[in-house]
Amino acid sequence: MTMKTVAVIDIGKTNAKVALVDLERFEEIAVRKTPNIVVEEGLYPHFDVAHLWRFLLQSLSGLHREHPVEAISVTTHGATAVLLDNAGELAMPVLDYEYTGPDALAEEYGQARPPFSETGSARLPMGLNVGAQLFWQQRMFPRHFAEVATILTYAQYWSYRLTGVAANEVTSLGCHTDLWNPKSATFSTMVEARGWTPLFAPVRKADEVIGGLLPALAEETCLPDGLPVYCGIHDSNASLLPHLLTRSAPFSVVSTGTWVVMMSVGGELVELDERRDTLINVNALGDPVPSARFMGGRAFSMLVGDNPPAASAGAEARVLAEGYMLLPSVPSGSGPFPSAEPRWTVNEDNLTPAERLAAVSFHLSLMTATCLDLIGASGEIVVEGPFAANSAYVRMLAAATGRPVLANCLSSTGTSLGAACLVAGAAIRTGAEAVSEAVPQSYVDYAHKWQRFTAERV
Repeated sequence: MTMKTVAVIDIGKTNAKVALVDLERFEEIAVRKTPNIVVEEGLYPHFDVAHLWRFLLQSLSGLHREHPVEAISVTTHGATAVLLDNAGELAMPVLDYEYTGPDALAEEYGQARPPFSETGSARLPMGLNVGAQLFWQQRMFPRHFAEVATILTYAQYWSYRLTGVAANEVTSLGCHTDLWNPKSATFSTMVEARGWTPLFAPVRKADEVIGGLLPALAEETCLPDGLPVYCGIHDSNASLLPHLLTRSAPFSVVSTGTWVVMMSVGGELVELDERRDTLINVNALGDPVPSARFMGGRAFSMLVGDNPPAASAGAEARVLAEGYMLLPSVPSGSGPFPSAEPRWTVNEDNLTPAERLAAVSFHLSLMTATCLDLIGASGEIVVEGPFAANSAYVRMLAAATGRPVLANCLSSTGTSLGAACLVAGAAIRTGAEAVSEAVPQSYVDYAHKWQRFTAERV
């Protein structure tokens, strides 16, 4: 029997949500959200998984009363591992990857980690490399780490909570962790060298049903006992999946959220520069995908706020005519210009809110174009997530790349729909629509000027 409705648990770095996806229309039909809270107390800053668990169960129960749920799929942000003890409980808190603690052992970890040529995983600050997290946790908290019996990737932790079945999965293992060799599809040499191999749960495919909903949870939520739960997928790869299944190469997908992640499929073969936040992701089919990233959503919140003004064609025109620009990089430390200090070409205090919105949108688009160039992207560009609805961003991206740009505005994030693709029988369609109007020359001129300025800032 073909399933009709799947509940997708979608945990992003900033917010978490549960979305109901109608598999016949391939659309979200109901959504519940909550902030993804970081707790500062304890061994180190960590995600409030107790809060998330309460939210997930309440949301699943409430949504099931509105539309019968026939399966559960999971997608989460990357750079996160969960350490369980012999009882299946947390052996250590789930580290917030933006905590700078692991940087204290940066030099030692740099000697222990595998080379970029093996993993396609760039060396990143804080806990952005999961290997750096584990190295730091083992060194700094040996008594706690000695209690670790199982290591799970983050999406699979939530599948485990629902089913009691422990698993790992390649899209999360292959997400700049230093733990995976995408060429051989095996754990990296460091995993064995550090003695971690026995701790990792078996690797399962993203689209596998790893188990049924536990009876106690079924009783608590009024969901069916044994409801199928899928293994789950890393969020950026969830955005990529519908296009892998429906689109001919070459193309690229831009997944926008707290992180903007660019993924190239069938593009030019280029040598990736790990110093500029390029990397190899692993898609749901197990194939390596040249990728790049920067904290675009975080930058937007820092520069514009969470309640942006209405877009204004007049404000865009003034920004273009006067050449008001933000040069990279916000925030610093990652992305294609990790060492560059941000600079406005105009006193930012003189900008109206609408002008600031336009200039920031242009900046984020041009950062995206730079990343696409670094990974050899070619063909159509599909924009997923919040930036797909930002017309200034989409137009400038078309101007900067000279290639067709398609915007998927069916979902507030492309990740929930992508995770729904894991469920057998889903009627997949991407909903991405091409930007139809011709891009004015003023956008092209602005893009070229920004690119000339930033060429000196690498």
